[in-house]
Amino acid sequence: MFDSIKEIVQAANDRDKPLADLIIEAEVESSGVPREEVWAKMKHNLDTMRQAVTKGETGDGVHSPTGLTGGEAVKIREYRKHHQSLAGDTMMGAVQAAMATSEVNASLGVICATPTAGSAGTLPGVIEALQERLNLDENALIRFLFTAGGLGLIIANHAGIAGATGGCQAEVGSASAMGAAAAVEAAGGTPQQSAEALSIAISNLLGLVCDPIAGLVEIPCVKRNAIGTANALVAADLALAGCISKIPADECIMALDKVGKQLPASLRETGIGGLAGTPTGQAIKAKIFGKDA
Repeated sequence: MFDSIKEIVQAANDRDKPLADLIIEAEVESSGVPREEVWAKMKHNLDTMRQAVTKGETGDGVHSPTGLTGGEAVKIREYRKHHQSLAGDTMMGAVQAAMATSEVNASLGVICATPTAGSAGTLPGVIEALQERLNLDENALIRFLFTAGGLGLIIANHAGIAGATGGCQAEVGSASAMGAAAAVEAAGGTPQQSAEALSIAISNLLGLVCDPIAGLVEIPCVKRNAIGTANALVAADLALAGCISKIPADECIMALDKVGKQLPASLRETGIGGLAGTPTGQAIKAKIFGKDA
């Protein structure tokens, strides 16, 4: 696989190939698995994402065992039916898909961790927007996932993707960057524009803490996936418009790593600081686990 964003962008330009093609070829070579099987596995990931979205936004939706989260993707569905949203229907459709997926995760349902379970709603949200705006077919969506996954691997290798080590910037931030870069390619942008989108998306969420109430991947995680989706789409549009990040993509990833290491333990998935440390957050924890927890 590729070691840096600069390297893969240069390779795409030199070979005159989309990022997705390079990533598929690299996966086939490194895994020794035939292209058809590699493609089938990614199709399974896409199917899993779609099933989670459908489950979370159908009927009364889903609810977590704790009762902390659930049913809000359905509220967005109804809001879209009866009101003119301020953010626009495409954006709110993406938010609906992102939250539906995250609610399925919180309800112990099946999701595709992209790159983690806590950030699993972000890419499905972006996919929803792409289908709405670009009318992409299944093959295009699978290619989107290859691009997102290949660039996500570079982030993971140089900065990490776990909230416990790098905060929510490492989870939803990485997912948002992956989605932004892949969305640019899906919309016909250049490899360099994908790199710009990745940089912008990371920059926008740099420093985002991981502060789950009671240590559960519910509050504020579900809604942060909605923000990750929106950030990805905005970053993609900025890049497609010709806007650039003054800080190169690989340096943004380096900053992501350094900031994550500088975050105190209380803000890295321990359920101690941030929103988890508020009086209400602590009261919710005591209600679920007892006062002595």
